[in-house]
Amino acid sequence: MSDIFEKVAELNLDRSGWQLVKFGDVAIQQKKTVDRDNTELTRYVKGEHMYSEDIHLREWGELKDEYLGPAFIRKFEEGDILYGSRRTYLRKVVVAPFDGITSNTTFVIKANEKLIDRRLLPFIMLSEGFTQHSIINSKGSVNPYVNWKDLAGYEFLLPPEAIQAEIVNLLESQGHYFENIKNSLKKVSTYYESLLNDFSSELKSGWSLKPLKDISKINRKTLGSKTPKNYQFRYLDLTSITAPKILGEMKKIKYAEAPSRAKRVVENKSSIIALVRPYQKNIVFIEDAYDVISSTGTAVVVAGDRINSRFLFHQFFSNRFLRFCERMMTGTTYPAITSDDLGLFKVALPNNKDEQDNLAKLLDEVESNISRLHKLEEKIFSLQKSIINQVF
Repeated sequence: MSDIFEKVAELNLDRSGWQLVKFGDVAIQQKKTVDRDNTELTRYVKGEHMYSEDIHLREWGELKDEYLGPAFIRKFEEGDILYGSRRTYLRKVVVAPFDGITSNTTFVIKANEKLIDRRLLPFIMLSEGFTQHSIINSKGSVNPYVNWKDLAGYEFLLPPEAIQAEIVNLLESQGHYFENIKNSLKKVSTYYESLLNDFSSELKSGWSLKPLKDISKINRKTLGSKTPKNYQFRYLDLTSITAPKILGEMKKIKYAEAPSRAKRVVENKSSIIALVRPYQKNIVFIEDAYDVISSTGTAVVVAGDRINSRFLFHQFFSNRFLRFCERMMTGTTYPAITSDDLGLFKVALPNNKDEQDNLAKLLDEVESNISRLHKLEEKIFSLQKSIINQVF
């Protein structure tokens, strides 16, 4: 990855020879329509299939599998750019890997290859300048949209052909590296999930199912009303989780300035579980809980003496636990489970403590690899944004 950083530094960003162009000069809107009853096309793309700031199309639908409304008439061809014209702050820009159909609210775009390298155009559309232009020119409040005419008026400096090729090569090398990381992450995550589900899908010989309340303590302790207002503690905000089990830095905060629900006392070597929307997997393990406080909307689970605390922690990411939460949740706007409900979850445990320790070590190693890959993924993603915004 250091090579990519070096290439960024080597880019010739002397813009004196660059040409001021409008987006409409380098991008051509396609308006071919499809009669869905008389077409050989089999696949379609919805806005939900397009991921924010990801030019790769990773999902799509089959025409035979789902009814589509009358808006799905727009034809696209392999290599075309699909751009979500609604809520453009989501930055949905993908390059189509096949011919297909999309809705008339998705712009289908071809590059004017007389002026621009077609591989460069989707990256320009992910730039901060292009996005802000589309947001400023959007109409409507509930579901804002941008017109092609307004989008086409966006102006930017276009480098000469040789510099375009350099930029594309740099972004593509970064993209290949990113995809390799993403594929590795998928494989390791699948392995982690298979381990967990193998432990708990069928009860193995020498294992038993035990209610969580019988093998752990679920801490309900909160800060007292007499806590000094200037008392400082580290607030554990589960919403700061940026990837599975990766928690942002806990900042010190005064009791008087804390959110009203920030009262739950956290203990050492405990699993902190969000009781609201538990299916989002907002769960972390705290080794050193000195002066740590979390929300009263969390449960603090402390393993018993004969239970490996890390092995127990990993069980909260199993399919069995997610299915349990789905059964026990109440409420619609903020579906949640209670601490008492949580205590009823039956944990699959090897009766031999040594086996717990060995399995916990294995799961920790796999989790460590997942965390490392997530951090690499974020670093490369940030680098791509930096390159695009440096250039455009």
